[in-house]
Amino acid sequence: MLIYKVLLWLSIFLIFYSFIGYPLSLVILNKVIKKKRDNVNTSLKPFVSIIIPAHNEENVIEKKLNNLMSLNYPKDLMEIIIASDNSTDRTNIIVEKFINENRLNNTSLYKVKKRQGKTNAQNEAEKLAKGEILVFSDANAILDKDSIIHLVSSFTSEDIVYVTGRLQYVNSLDYISSQAENSYWNYDLFMRKVESNIKSITAGNGAIYAIRKSQYVDFNPIECHDSAMPLYAGIDNKRAVYNSNAIAYEKAGETSQDEFNRKVRMFRGILSSIFGSPSKYNFLKNGWFSYFYFGHRTLRYSLFILHIISFISNALLIRENIFYSTLFLLQCVFYILALCKKAFGFKNKLFYYPYYYCMTLAAQLLGAINQLTGKSKPFWEKAETTR
Repeated sequence: MLIYKVLLWLSIFLIFYSFIGYPLSLVILNKVIKKKRDNVNTSLKPFVSIIIPAHNEENVIEKKLNNLMSLNYPKDLMEIIIASDNSTDRTNIIVEKFINENRLNNTSLYKVKKRQGKTNAQNEAEKLAKGEILVFSDANAILDKDSIIHLVSSFTSEDIVYVTGRLQYVNSLDYISSQAENSYWNYDLFMRKVESNIKSITAGNGAIYAIRKSQYVDFNPIECHDSAMPLYAGIDNKRAVYNSNAIAYEKAGETSQDEFNRKVRMFRGILSSIFGSPSKYNFLKNGWFSYFYFGHRTLRYSLFILHIISFISNALLIRENIFYSTLFLLQCVFYILALCKKAFGFKNKLFYYPYYYCMTLAAQLLGAINQLTGKSKPFWEKAETTR
């Protein structure tokens, strides 16, 4: 019985530490640790290459091109590369027409012959890029007019190799799924800001980030630069930082199914994130980065494992005393609330938030299963409600 108790309380502790203990530790660290003084320099104007991977984005690509044309950055110091990942709709036609009609010398369409996903499209386009700084954004994300200026302004020292901006969701509040995602995202951005101030962030965001071309890494197509690049920087004694003034706007998924599918894609390499590159847990070498990664990523990615352990170990202890049987009942009630939302479509937050949380756990589990069975793939069908 002792081993079951240890497993139960350890799993419960780590779950609560992930959501409460770790953020509280950041609040304390933010007050007592001497912060990095990265004085941004908005006068920096290196040549930048803006790379936009796109697969069948005919509904949004023209809006994206107009957005890029409106950016407040010297046109003679930037180029735009649309990396079409074997698009089969009108994406290529729309881009070529836009370039010709506007007589754009700084914009080009690169056609990826074989579809291998976003990261591969970026890898191929990077070979053509001339910029000292490479800026990446998604086709459905709208960049603030000063976003490039702010991204570039953070490259004030050679050890800074990656800069991510702030994504803002712009959905109507009528959609409870986008409300839940937005609430979580704001919570995540707070942690990202503190991590950046002290040492280095543990992940970026695919909607808006920049990399020094000299430090660009051709990651495996199954990986994403917004998660792999900060990890690469952290264990190589370099830095990935967050600039909240560099803003992109995007819609969160407005249906639970879209959000679930998106999360399954996000977690397609979840086991590698937890168990891969063990050197990331070398606190002696990596300092605060190892703590940040363990608290922000490892524990978060391990939630599905921790919940399975807590449920099973608690079930084996229900005959121990009334405390353990009550605790097991509370766990069951939580999962029943989530199942009721799934079965009957209840919109009340009492049902939705347990459902949203359990949906994330289920997405993690499915992502792990897909990785173990070789079903994880580097590309996916986009969620239409995010367009």
